[in-house]
Amino acid sequence: MHNENPPHQDDRPVHPYAELGPDCVLDALASVGLHGDGRLLALNSYENRVYQVGIEDSAPLVAKFYRPGRWSDAAILEEHAFVSELVEREIQVVPALAIGGSTLHEFNGFRFAVFARHGGRAPELDDPATLEWIGRFIGRIHAVGALGAYRERPALDHHTFGVEPSEFILAGDFVPAELRAAYASVVAQALDGVRRCYERAGDVSILRTHGDCHGGNVLWTDAGPHFVDFDDSRMGPAIQDLWMMLSGERHEMVRQMSDILAGYEDFCDFEPRQLYLVEALRTLRLIHYSAWLARRWDDPAFPVAFPWFNTQRYWQDRVLELREQIALMDEAPLWPV
Repeated sequence: MHNENPPHQDDRPVHPYAELGPDCVLDALASVGLHGDGRLLALNSYENRVYQVGIEDSAPLVAKFYRPGRWSDAAILEEHAFVSELVEREIQVVPALAIGGSTLHEFNGFRFAVFARHGGRAPELDDPATLEWIGRFIGRIHAVGALGAYRERPALDHHTFGVEPSEFILAGDFVPAELRAAYASVVAQALDGVRRCYERAGDVSILRTHGDCHGGNVLWTDAGPHFVDFDDSRMGPAIQDLWMMLSGERHEMVRQMSDILAGYEDFCDFEPRQLYLVEALRTLRLIHYSAWLARRWDDPAFPVAFPWFNTQRYWQDRVLELREQIALMDEAPLWPV
């Protein structure tokens, strides 16, 4: 029987992150020659564990402890290498620091990387000049992303973000019995809609993308934007790094996309046919997000942070949300292609 309430904390299996206490974090950094001064601040991250750490006689650093079992070492290093390529071309991103000749380290079963701390504020995404500036930077990222390909990381596509996540949800005890048929039906219809969008778009190019390029991963200073957190970087269509900057009503998104592309195309050609994929990619992200929560439900941080997940209301809302997406995917793209 479906249970809306998560099990009592004492009934949960011990999660690997339970062993990652302050002493472990500081000892891990000490193992690579970085000695903390006792200041430790947990930053807002659920997929990984990320800390700002005060360093003796130096500026604070940021340490990221990768979720066990998610990425292989090769996949993590592949992302680090891509970000380093961007740095070499003076693109404002935040790379993992090379310490002892490596950007990836291990301590007590945890893999971690260290980054310089960078400040900044949220970008003003309602400002056309800001959107154009962001578009230029994404264009520069994609110009480099098109020069190579990931071999260790899966692509962002209909299967990895749609079919496989929905199968995981339906194979588990997540959706209430009375909503299971409705959810299975609407997901199948939504994935059919995604396939139609890809058919309309045709054979679009894919490249190394940021993968999770929303306003929260762009820090703004007086010198402009810099991009952080390439942890979700994958091969995908260029539009994946553009559509998440859009918000509001249709006419507002048309204006926003126009502003972004005005800067983007200074550095990288854009295939207009990719506009057919905006709502398809939004649909895939919604399906993938539910599966992400389901896969992480054994992590004690998730029931605390997302108490509304796995309730009947949550799945009712997902059914309605996907029905709306089915209708949107059958509409014309943001402007004629």
